[in-house]
Amino acid sequence: MTDSVLIVEDDFDIADLIRVNLLELGIHTEHESDGSKALAKALNEPFSLLLLDVMLPSLSGLDICKQVRHEKPEQAIIMLTAKNSEMDRVLGLELGADDYMTKPFSVRELQARVRSQLRKVNILNQRYGMSPLTSDVADSYQVGSLLINGQLHRATIDQTVLELTATEFDLLKHFAKHPDQVFSRAQLLEAVWGYGHSGYEHTVNSHINRLRAKLEQNPTNAEIIQTVWGVGYKLNAQNTKSSMFDSNNNNDATQSTNSKLKGTH
Repeated sequence: MTDSVLIVEDDFDIADLIRVNLLELGIHTEHESDGSKALAKALNEPFSLLLLDVMLPSLSGLDICKQVRHEKPEQAIIMLTAKNSEMDRVLGLELGADDYMTKPFSVRELQARVRSQLRKVNILNQRYGMSPLTSDVADSYQVGSLLINGQLHRATIDQTVLELTATEFDLLKHFAKHPDQVFSRAQLLEAVWGYGHSGYEHTVNSHINRLRAKLEQNPTNAEIIQTVWGVGYKLNAQNTKSSMFDSNNNNDATQSTNSKLKGTH
């Protein structure tokens, strides 16, 4: 199936520039300049990726992002923001955008960001299209009570299913593959988003915050995804034991840390 991108941008020159450069990659595009119409199109038609400008007539890109993320959790979204709009960038990521690009951006950067998101979308579609009998258990991990099934794109902690976006899932899986290992923001950008680019640390920060909100009992005092000051972040394997989520704080609840589900020790 051909990849499709909805370009939501009220500047027709920018929209046309994006369209031409995505066409070079063989990507089908559609364009909408009005926020309300774009929201209706995004909710009712299948698109591999949304490119959302922030400032739009009738409905902002931030509002579109919030509503689409609620209705279609797996939808890939890249926000387009002005160079000096740091608040828009942060808010867009906090509302569920997978990535953002600052105007003006280069053609090479545009194509790289889009390709990165489309790779994730296509991998996810392939996984959902496969029979459970072909499930690749080698892509599954257990760290304490945290279970990651890459084939089914499913994450649970203490038997509670985590509602994660595609990028949040990839970030959590990367941590689960390397428990207790510290990663810098640059390393996480390269491993999860597929690129390294100075100045885009907000992308990592916001996704860490979103993961903590879904994982932690107290996100402001994170026990699982921890900050290592001056270095980066790590998944604390010890704190993923189910006792962290037991109201009686029973420390004998679970064992098993970082064992592959494929019968490894």
